[in-house]
Amino acid sequence: MKPSREITSFIFSQYFSDGLRITLGVLLPSLIFFQFDQLEIGVTISLGALCVSLSDNPGPVIHKRNGMLFCNLFVFLAAILTGVINRYPILLGAEILALCFLFSMFSVYGTRASAVGTAALLIMILTIDQQLTFSQTVLYASLVLAGGLWYFMLSMAVSQIRPYRQAQQELGECIKEVATYIRLKAEFYLVETDFDENYKKLINQQVVVHTHQDSVREMLFKSRMMMKDSTTTGRLLILIFVDVVDLFEQAMATIYDYKALHKSFGSTGALDNFHRTIIRIADELDDLSFLLTSNLTAAKAHNFKADLEQLKSGIDRVELDFGLNSLLLKKILINVRYMVNRTQKMYSYFNPKTLSAQQINRKNDLGKFVSHQDYDIKLFRNNLNFDSLLFRHSIRVALVCFIGYLVASLFPVGHHSYWILLTILVILKPGFSLTKQRNYQRLIGTIVGGLAGAAILIFIKDQTALFFLLLIFMVASFSFQRINYVVSVLFMTPFILILFNFLGGSDNLLIAQERILDTFIGSGIALAANYLILPSWEHQQIRPYMRQVLIGNYNYLQNVALLIAQKPFNTTAFKLSRKAIYVSSANIGGAFQRMASEPKTKQKNSKDLQKFIVLNHILSSYTATLISNIQTVEKQSFNNEQIKLLRKSMRNLQEAILKFNQPDDPAFADAEISLPDQTDEKGLDNDEIKLLTEQLELVRTVTADIVKISVPFRDD
Repeated sequence: MKPSREITSFIFSQYFSDGLRITLGVLLPSLIFFQFDQLEIGVTISLGALCVSLSDNPGPVIHKRNGMLFCNLFVFLAAILTGVINRYPILLGAEILALCFLFSMFSVYGTRASAVGTAALLIMILTIDQQLTFSQTVLYASLVLAGGLWYFMLSMAVSQIRPYRQAQQELGECIKEVATYIRLKAEFYLVETDFDENYKKLINQQVVVHTHQDSVREMLFKSRMMMKDSTTTGRLLILIFVDVVDLFEQAMATIYDYKALHKSFGSTGALDNFHRTIIRIADELDDLSFLLTSNLTAAKAHNFKADLEQLKSGIDRVELDFGLNSLLLKKILINVRYMVNRTQKMYSYFNPKTLSAQQINRKNDLGKFVSHQDYDIKLFRNNLNFDSLLFRHSIRVALVCFIGYLVASLFPVGHHSYWILLTILVILKPGFSLTKQRNYQRLIGTIVGGLAGAAILIFIKDQTALFFLLLIFMVASFSFQRINYVVSVLFMTPFILILFNFLGGSDNLLIAQERILDTFIGSGIALAANYLILPSWEHQQIRPYMRQVLIGNYNYLQNVALLIAQKPFNTTAFKLSRKAIYVSSANIGGAFQRMASEPKTKQKNSKDLQKFIVLNHILSSYTATLISNIQTVEKQSFNNEQIKLLRKSMRNLQEAILKFNQPDDPAFADAEISLPDQTDEKGLDNDEIKLLTEQLELVRTVTADIVKISVPFRDD
């Protein structure tokens, strides 16, 4: 994508929109009250708006509304409690221990609830140094609440004015990531590609795609407005999203034994043609992403007729000039043609006549594809044990914040020692790898941003220029907080320094030094805590992820058994099994990414785990290919060898699953489809029989390899 388009896409993205909204919500109260010479009141109101903005995560409007209302409540109560007891160090220490544990445990209820807990802890930390009477505390907490309610009304108003915009932006991001995934798939058709490295990139990208798909599902399928047939925009977004998911499935299905593919057809030039066409499909998806994100009218899609004809003529030459059986290439061509048709179909929805003629199939089933968060108190109680990762993390946060409070209280580290607690709060994550990553990002951003901010204040004295820089830095900081934390902190530090300058800071260089020092202290405490206080390493959490992906692949492979047995094929059930394998693959891929950032001594069986993940990814792709191929043959009749291969594959997966069973695991539903014992073997021609047999043999080989690679994890 061209740099100019990248910039335009960012300006129209949800991230920049969030940055503008949060900046307006946080800055406006201070500006208004500054005009009345009541800046302190304005800053307190802005503080409340800042806290509530943390819970304003993307999602259905009703979830955003409820999250921000509860956030206002907990922020208000935390401000009251802290203001009342902050004159008593012992009580304050007890409060830090109790609230840090309680609000960190909010993570059991998902990302939004975790953000609510973080907001409550933020106001607690910022109120610690306030020395107020009871009446002043009530006024302070009321102003914080007023700021939170102001931001709540601003966010709700934006959602009502542009109800589809956020879903449109998130869908655009999703399509862009799918395009990246397809480009990686195209690399397999180049002879110089490092297949192992490309598989690793592919699995990492699958995690990203899944995250965006899940976000879009929530926005679309949990919104009553989106689901109305009378809503043109809602129908447009849902239809495009459904096609994007199917296109992603087809991209997964275009996976084969690439080494054998290059060995057979590498010299024919056919694979280069496939690479070029698939790259053009990805480019077309990038264009669609840009159009959706920028809210532009869709142009006519690229005509792939010439590309497809070139692919077909290249396949014909394989048979004529090289004398090779080209059935496998024809199957790949069918997949590519499907991807082209899906891409062009998505563009066609922008035609009002075409859109009005489209119906959302199985509309009542769409809600089944969305995960539902349980808010039962039992979930909280069930996590109150040392087997729970979040329980251990919550204890760690409470103890480390208490240590940070003691360090700030007992040692002369500056006038803004709450920065130590803030650093600990934003850096400390449940896993070591996330804490380590956030630690480096925070340090780099603070050092570079602190030096830049100090230089700005030294050389720029004009207040108007400083104010405009403050605006730019605020928008940039809030815009990048979800996509690039180091850039967010880099802009955050100078805007804080400029803000202190406006509030009457006497020595800006000293403040910058203090912020950098406090960040180093907080970072050091947080990183050491992940080593020493109830450490959680990924190898301790990996077995459930491995079992989950095996069960997902088993259930997915059952679709092949249904087709071979000629049983009723439920499209919704098939797509749910497909989604399950995506989710489980993304989960284990994310776990491996986190393990890779841990100390080498804690990365148990990491090479075997990577191979296990790649094998399961290949298996799900082979399964998708099988399903696609079986559905395209005219007569579905299969020979005994094929049925034996399928049975053996399913037994291999059952054996692997049993290796990861734990006493408290839910029972694995291994009801096998009843396959025919004999067939007439006359349904398919010889080439079809040979290809399907080869593909089923590949599946059997992969499942056997999965059983072998699972052995080292049996007693882990």
